[in-house]
Amino acid sequence: MLGHKQQAAVYDFVPYKFGCYSYSANADLTAMVKHGIITETETAFAILQKDNYLKLVKDTDYKLLHEIKKLYGTMNTEALMKHTYINYPYWATHSVKAKDMLSSAEYRSVTESIPDSDKTILFTIGYEGISLEEYLNRLLKNSIKVLVDVRNNPLSMKFGFSKSQLTRYCENLGVLYMHFPDVGIQSGERQELNTQADYDRLFSSYRLNNLSNTIPTQIKILQLLQQYKRIALTCFEADICQCHRTHLANAIKALPGFEYELKHI
Repeated sequence: MLGHKQQAAVYDFVPYKFGCYSYSANADLTAMVKHGIITETETAFAILQKDNYLKLVKDTDYKLLHEIKKLYGTMNTEALMKHTYINYPYWATHSVKAKDMLSSAEYRSVTESIPDSDKTILFTIGYEGISLEEYLNRLLKNSIKVLVDVRNNPLSMKFGFSKSQLTRYCENLGVLYMHFPDVGIQSGERQELNTQADYDRLFSSYRLNNLSNTIPTQIKILQLLQQYKRIALTCFEADICQCHRTHLANAIKALPGFEYELKHI
């Protein structure tokens, strides 16, 4: 959904069993059912309130909605799915129906859209400032096989990023999730980080007191990299200068046998 001033999308999507799908949108719909705003059947959601929300929509947005209805309002589920698969084949890359509903040439476009690289790379990624779906797409588009969570405490107020959720969403898309809490920084040590100098002091202590004592775990992560070829260290911060995963990645890079690329995404 876009606002009338071309704002960023409220929901992002991932390729899933029946095309593009948003875990975040589904979570919001489920919450609205719970609070009695909408009701859910086997095939649809329906609003319970009698308010005419179209009257609240801006004219420019109403015209967009009318155009969308004109273009797609007569299509059934299968027609919409096929239209999406043909025009946006990336969204069909995890589909369980694409092969049966597309021609050979159309399905070839889907298989050619599957990100595929076997070059060994150690990635790092933070989830600050992006949606769960954008985060998962970065993993998929970089052919990442294993997500290595290096948070000491893998809980998050942000939807989708607590350990149990992230495990499920990753593995739904064929990405293995693993957690190594001992190479994380305890939350009590992360107080009063107001300047880059504060972060630098924290990371100096981290290198001295953690990285020097967790070499066996670092070796395990290197072995995962050698086995799966494309793994990503993950934590919260978007800025790699303010996240310990950078220093962990550099420590792994310094281990004997590391001959690979390090890439922050």
